[in-house]
Amino acid sequence: MDTDPILTIDKKFYIDSQLYEKEKEAIMMKTWQFAGHSSKLSEPGDYFTFEIAGQPLFCIKGTDNEISCFYNVCRHRAHELLKGEGNCKRASNLIVCPYHGWSYNFDGTFKSGPNFKVVPNPDLDKLCLTKVRLENFLGFLFVNLDTDSKPMDEWFPQVREELSDFVPFINQLKPIKWVETPEKCNWKVSVENYSECYHCSIIHKTFSKGIIKPATYNIMPQGNCLRHTTECQNLERMSYPIDLESNSHAGEYSSWYLWPLFSFQVYPGNVLNTYHWRVIDVENITVWRGWYTIDGQPSEIIEKLAVQDRETTVEEDIGLVESVQRGLKSKGYDQGILVVDPDYGVSSEHSIQKLQQWYSEYFRG
Repeated sequence: MDTDPILTIDKKFYIDSQLYEKEKEAIMMKTWQFAGHSSKLSEPGDYFTFEIAGQPLFCIKGTDNEISCFYNVCRHRAHELLKGEGNCKRASNLIVCPYHGWSYNFDGTFKSGPNFKVVPNPDLDKLCLTKVRLENFLGFLFVNLDTDSKPMDEWFPQVREELSDFVPFINQLKPIKWVETPEKCNWKVSVENYSECYHCSIIHKTFSKGIIKPATYNIMPQGNCLRHTTECQNLERMSYPIDLESNSHAGEYSSWYLWPLFSFQVYPGNVLNTYHWRVIDVENITVWRGWYTIDGQPSEIIEKLAVQDRETTVEEDIGLVESVQRGLKSKGYDQGILVVDPDYGVSSEHSIQKLQQWYSEYFRG
């Protein structure tokens, strides 16, 4: 029997900019990353741009209503093709490079370029835009820069089915609010803080007394997912109204954290919200909190819940993760010890052990 304490990974993995640059290729470019919600692409030609690990990308809806993702770069001389979001069809029904006017169909195939006829024996296949793997996961668009990666259902087994059970109307949802929160910390600090509730009763009074019952909180690995489960707080103590009869899971809280940078959460009352972490550099991230309703209809309850969440749990977490990041630079700290209870439960950090295991499997500095 192993009687040695379980240690955290070395602090260098949170503060070393050279290791962070290696992480981008070893982890960010080989895992499923959230691009955006499919409701942003309602008509052929609709597009939005984004970035993963420093790589500019865009998603676009084709004339066949299929959504594709491409690297956002012209195959002529590397100018970015699109900016922001919009619709290409309204202008030319093509993706047109603003530098020299080379154009592409919405499926990424090369269309034409000014005076292109003088180019001898061009290989048109090599002039097509470079496609990126994309999956529409219950309306949420994820991409993976690794062409050989396993599908999302193998990465995250049962998540699609469980989410559909908790939120039967998930395919009808549209975002009504995005809450943008900069955090001055390494992405792993923020993710690890999110992935344990050891601190909840101490720090998150509103969450632990007005939404969940901490004593019932548990976190279990599920493929490359961490599944958080707990019961809702007693109804008279809930910070917002819920109807326990609306769904068999209405009295539960559940979260599906999809390693490394996205999480679905279902609050009691079948309220879906999401986290996604956008990494800026080794010590800066932006966390986007999404809130959703059927067809994007206004909801006073969800609007108030979003405000409550930002002013309590989110604000409290900012202080925690930024303090940890400062502490990681201290000469008085190198590695920590994890509290891993073999029976799991709310006062165990087995989930952090699992996160660091996944990290070590993908990245060996």
